Amino acid sequence: MSGSGDLVLAMTGASGAPYAVALLRELVRLGRNVHLTISPSGAQVLREELGIDAALDRFDPALFGIPAGARLLYHHHTDFKAGIASGSFATGGMVVAPCSMSTLAAVAHGLTTNLITRAADVHLKERRRLILVPRETPLSLIHLENMAAVTRAGAVVLPAMPGWYHRPQSLDDLVRFVVARICDQLGIANDLVERWGADAEPGPDREEPKR
Repeated sequence: MSGSGDLVLAMTGASGAPYAVALLRELVRLGRNVHLTISPSGAQVLREELGIDAALDRFDPALFGIPAGARLLYHHHTDFKAGIASGSFATGGMVVAPCSMSTLAAVAHGLTTNLITRAADVHLKERRRLILVPRETPLSLIHLENMAAVTRAGAVVLPAMPGWYHRPQSLDDLVRFVVARICDQLGIANDLVERWGADAEPGPDREEPKR
């Protein structure tokens, strides 16, 4: 399973597991080839936030609601023999969601201590799309400087900041908003949220957002 349509998704140990799982399900639903890797801290967050007990040595896609036969390939976070560890393996982009501050720092400084940071480093050196989705607040100067560093290197920093102009009615609506923005950055058409049209006319109780 390789080719320019393949996508890499890495889950690390920041709060925001629902974003990662929703993104995984959407990419699979759209029939994309997905290469998934999860850090130990990412697995811990999955367990605490969603009750998903992902055994990294015995990965079970059913735990994520992924049907059998889906185009999903799991890689252990220590497996440097995985295709995504090499620049010769073509992909259409990589997403780290959620992206912990330690992972962000490693990517910013070229530290490849596991498959996640190695694959991210590969995407930067090959000038491919790398999207980092941090979920942290407040941000220290170190965090901000690391975000600036990865942006200069070619990555997209996409904080998990859901919008409200689409009038969300549930937590799922907020999650879908962030997933939609990630898909947009990957160039994947989606209808996860109602979009603000250029010719939209605000209603009597809805002012147009100030730009």
